[in-house]
Amino acid sequence: MNAPNPEHDLGVLTGLRSGKRSFYPAYVRSTERLERTVAALDGISRALVRTAEGPRALVEAVVRAAAEHLQAHWLLLVVADGALRAARPRFLLYADDVLIDDEARLPAEPREHLAVLRSRPWEAATSAPDRAWVRAPMTLDDEPVGGIAARPGLGVDVADTDLAILRVLANQAAVALHNSYLFHAATTLRGRTEALSEAAERQARDLAARNAELAATQERLFGAMRRQALDDERHRIARELHDSVTQYVLSAGMTVEVCRAELEAQGGPAAEIAGRLATAKDLNRQAVERLRAAIYALHHTSEEPAGPLPVMLERLSTVHLPTDLDVRVRVEGGPVPLPPHAEQSILRLVGEALFNSAAHGRAGRALVRLRYRPRAVTVSVSDDGGGDPAQLRRALRLSRAADLSGRHRGLTNMVARAEELGGRLSIVRSGMGGVMVRVEIPLPVRTAGEADDER
Repeated sequence: MNAPNPEHDLGVLTGLRSGKRSFYPAYVRSTERLERTVAALDGISRALVRTAEGPRALVEAVVRAAAEHLQAHWLLLVVADGALRAARPRFLLYADDVLIDDEARLPAEPREHLAVLRSRPWEAATSAPDRAWVRAPMTLDDEPVGGIAARPGLGVDVADTDLAILRVLANQAAVALHNSYLFHAATTLRGRTEALSEAAERQARDLAARNAELAATQERLFGAMRRQALDDERHRIARELHDSVTQYVLSAGMTVEVCRAELEAQGGPAAEIAGRLATAKDLNRQAVERLRAAIYALHHTSEEPAGPLPVMLERLSTVHLPTDLDVRVRVEGGPVPLPPHAEQSILRLVGEALFNSAAHGRAGRALVRLRYRPRAVTVSVSDDGGGDPAQLRRALRLSRAADLSGRHRGLTNMVARAEELGGRLSIVRSGMGGVMVRVEIPLPVRTAGEADDER
């Protein structure tokens, strides 16, 4: 096996290709680009309430903000034919720090996108396979009214969040153009007749309220986008911990166990070293448990509701497993609310059983079955692995009597958790050919205080 490459691991965990000092400036540049965009959008939101100034200045601000975000060679904003009839300008190109609204001066490549966005605005939500150019739709009341097209700068990797920013910017321009038309129409009507003055003022107030609502919606959108980006990063790190770091720790534990067994067989001073390795193996097992807990926490944000026990079992079946174990969850009977400490213990029991099925039983499939009955709750984990139930029962008896090596401590902990709830744990052959771990807990469930008193 090749030795792990620290620089490669750093790249996998951080999304950066190098562990050298150059990665931090790259991260700073990316953060600054997002901050500049948010600042530009804030200025645009303030401009939206000044409808009387006309839409030209705001459209120019939109085009410049979008081009700066993508570091674009050029960026084109287009209003489709037949849409927003009174809107001016109908298109605006930003290239080399110059704004162009004269079709005769358009280069060939932007001219092609102009033709598409004018006549077929519903095709705006497309991009080149290699993202050499991108387009984003401009909509008003869910109807396509134009779009933005751009050629991103060299080295700019356009993500879905970048396309979402383009859509926000385009839609702001559409609302500004439409609101400007409505505002000026209302102003004209108010000047023509005093009888319509009250309605015109009400329309102007409605437009101002609509602009304020747009600004608030934009702020919520960007907050959600930032949270989504953070959650995506948490999930990516969790996957990398699961796929790499946990495997290294498990491999280290297996190596320690092999060395311990060989030294123990030699006797004499080597037996003392074997005892120390047993302690090291136990510490390694604790490290694996902590990694699994960290992976589970990374997969589930603090804002995510806990949910009932069947929902939590579904979530548990998708995370912190050392292999690609295919897990199915089946619930039978009407769910009964259980005390929080009981649901937490059941989750840990199921997590330990699934981990054993994957890591030790080498199973490919597992079934988690939760049964609600009038007097008891039963949860079982069955797999199709190569585990031997009789051998596990013998190992459990020896482990509970005197587990000097620290082996099978996980099984002992599972039995202890079941007994704390007043239940019992059994290990039998599953119908899938592997092992079935079954826990039956009587109702009503013993409280945490009652368990402490008995201990």
